[in-house]
Amino acid sequence: MDTGNGTRLLINEVATRDGFQMESRFIPTDDKIAMIDCLSSLGYAKIEVTSFTSAKAIPALRDGEEVMGRIARRPGVVYTALVPNLRGGERALDSRVDEFNVVMSASETHNLANLRMTRAQSLAQLAEVIALARQAAVPVNVSLSCVFGCPMEGEVPLDGVLGWIERFAGQGVNGITLCDTTGMAYPTQVQQVCASALARFPALDFTAHFHNTRAMGLVNTVAAVESGVRRLDMSLGGIGGCPYAPGATGNVATEDVVHMLQCMGYDTGMDLDGLVGAAARLEALVQHALPAQVSRAGHRLTRHAPPADFAEIALRAKARDQGTKELQT
Repeated sequence: MDTGNGTRLLINEVATRDGFQMESRFIPTDDKIAMIDCLSSLGYAKIEVTSFTSAKAIPALRDGEEVMGRIARRPGVVYTALVPNLRGGERALDSRVDEFNVVMSASETHNLANLRMTRAQSLAQLAEVIALARQAAVPVNVSLSCVFGCPMEGEVPLDGVLGWIERFAGQGVNGITLCDTTGMAYPTQVQQVCASALARFPALDFTAHFHNTRAMGLVNTVAAVESGVRRLDMSLGGIGGCPYAPGATGNVATEDVVHMLQCMGYDTGMDLDGLVGAAARLEALVQHALPAQVSRAGHRLTRHAPPADFAEIALRAKARDQGTKELQT
C-alpha cells in the first residue's frame, strides 16, 4: 500500500447540510452558525453550509439564508450550498455563496425516487442553474449520486457515469463529486471509477464522497486517494445518511478519516484535536450518540494510565525474577 509522503489532500465538511437535514430535531439557527464558525478554524478547504431547497421539502434547513448570512467567513475556506433549481440559485446568489453544489443521480430509478424527475429533466433544470451561476461568476460543483451502485437498480454502468460527467463538463462546471450515496462501493471498483474519471476529464476537480453503510467507507477513501483523487467529502461524527438505504449509517466520519490519513503520512491540513472537540459539541447538539470512533477512543497514540496497583505488580514481577536467579545459582 502506498504511503502519503506529505501529499496534500483537501477536506470538505458536509455535516452542516448533509448531516443536519437528516436529524429529526431542528438544530437552532444560532447553534448552526456557532458550529460552522468553529469548523472554519480547523483547516477545512470547503464547508457545505446549507441547502436552498424549499422549507417544505427540507424543514431542517429552512434557515439557510440566515445561516449563510451570519457565519464568520474565514479566508481560504469555500462556503458552498446545495442548489436544486433556479429559485434556489437566486436565493444562493443573494446569500453570497462561494459555490453552487447541484445534485442529480446516475441512476434513473433513484433520480425519480429522490428528485421526482427523470435524469433528462434534471439535466435540463440544472442547465438553467449552471447558466445562472456562470453568469454571476460563481463556480459550480455537481454531486453525482449513486455512482457506485443503486439500491433499486443494482450496478450502475461506468460508461453511463462517464457520459453524465461529459454532459456536465460541456456546460462548464468546475467539479464533480463521485457519490457513494448508499454505501455500495468497494475498493477495486472505486479505483476503476476514479482512475477512469480522472484520466478522461483531467480539467475537472473531482471529489470522492463515501458513506459507511457497510463499513467500507475508510478503505474506499484510501482507494480513491491512491487513484489520484485529492478532495474528499466527510461528515463530522459520521452523521447523515440516505432514506433509500434503510438502517444505514451516515457519511464517513471526518475525525476517523482525517486520523487515518494523517497516520498514513498525508497532509490534510486539519486540526485533529479540534475535530474531536467539535464532535463532542455536535453530539450535544443532535442529542444522540455519534457513530464515529476516534472521537471516543482518541488518536492511536493516546496514552492511558496503567492500573492503580501497577507499582505493586511490577515489584512482584521483579521479585519473581530475583527468586529465579537465586535458584539458578
